[in-house]
Amino acid sequence: MKVRFWGTRGSVPTPGRNTVRYGGNTPCVEIRLRNNELLILDAGTGIRCLGDELMTRRETVKAHILVSHPHWDHIQGFPFFKPAFVEGNAFTIIGSETENTSIRKVMSDQMNSIYFPVKIDEVKARMEFRAVEEQTLEIHEGTVTTRFVNHPAFALGFRLQYDGRTVVYISDNEPFDRRTASSLRNVDQQIIQRYLDTKGDDNERIYEFCRDADVLIHDSTYTPEEYAARIGWGHSHYVFALEVARNSHAKQLILFHHDPSHNDAVIDGILETCRREIQTKNDTFQCFAAAEGMEIDLLAP
Repeated sequence: MKVRFWGTRGSVPTPGRNTVRYGGNTPCVEIRLRNNELLILDAGTGIRCLGDELMTRRETVKAHILVSHPHWDHIQGFPFFKPAFVEGNAFTIIGSETENTSIRKVMSDQMNSIYFPVKIDEVKARMEFRAVEEQTLEIHEGTVTTRFVNHPAFALGFRLQYDGRTVVYISDNEPFDRRTASSLRNVDQQIIQRYLDTKGDDNERIYEFCRDADVLIHDSTYTPEEYAARIGWGHSHYVFALEVARNSHAKQLILFHHDPSHNDAVIDGILETCRREIQTKNDTFQCFAAAEGMEIDLLAP
C-alpha cells in the first residue's frame, strides 16, 4: 500500500502562510494498492486537490470513497471533486447511516440547489452508495473493517489490511471514560453501550481495533490543556493518541486532524513533545505529524 495525505486539518480549512508545511485542507487520504486500485479516506477539502491530480492523468478513475462521518469537514470537498463529473468514472461511497438519514442523503444534501449549482444526480460518473455498520468488507484483494468510535454522528474508524500490511484510520475519536459516560449527550447511546460492554480498559475496543497496525492515523486535535475545556466535543489530545499507539503495539503513529488554531510552529512543538515522551517511555513506535503531500510506502517487496 501507498498512503498519501491530501488534507490533514480538522473542523475548518485554514489556508495561510502559517499553515503551509502541514497544510490547511480538511481530511482526505489516498491509499493505492499494488495494482493501483484507489481508496480514498474522507472527502474533506483535500479531495479537490486529489481530484485535480487525477484529472491530469487523463485516465478512467474508479475508486472507493470511505466517509468516516458526515460532519462538514469530512464531506465538504466532494462537490469540487472533478472526476465525479466525468462520464465513465465510477465511485463507491461507503459510510454509516441512521434511521433518519442515509449515506446517499448525507452526500447529496450539500449539493442541494440551494447550496450548490449541480445536484448529485447530475454528475456524470457512476455513483454507488453502500451503508455499513461494524463489519468487514472485501475491497479488491484487501479487507476493510469498520468500527464506531467515540464521536457524534455514528463516526467510523477504518482498518485496511492488504498484502500483509495494515493501515488504521481514526480521524475523529475522543477518549472514553466510563465515569462520565452517562453525561454524554451528543454520542448515540448505542455506541456508548458498545464501549461499556467491552471488558478491560475503557478504550480497549479501540486498542484492539488498532492492534499491530503498520500505520496508525489517529485524531490528535488538542493538547491535554486544551482538551480539559473541550471534553465531550469528540476529539483526542496527543497524549491519548500516544496511548493508543502504545497499547495497540502500532509501528507508526501519524498525528492527524490538526486543530484550526495550531499553526506549523505549534504542530512542530507537539511532535517534539510526543517524540520526547516516546523516548522517555522506551516506546518502539515512530511518530510523525500528518502533512499535505506526505507519502508512506508500505508496498511489500
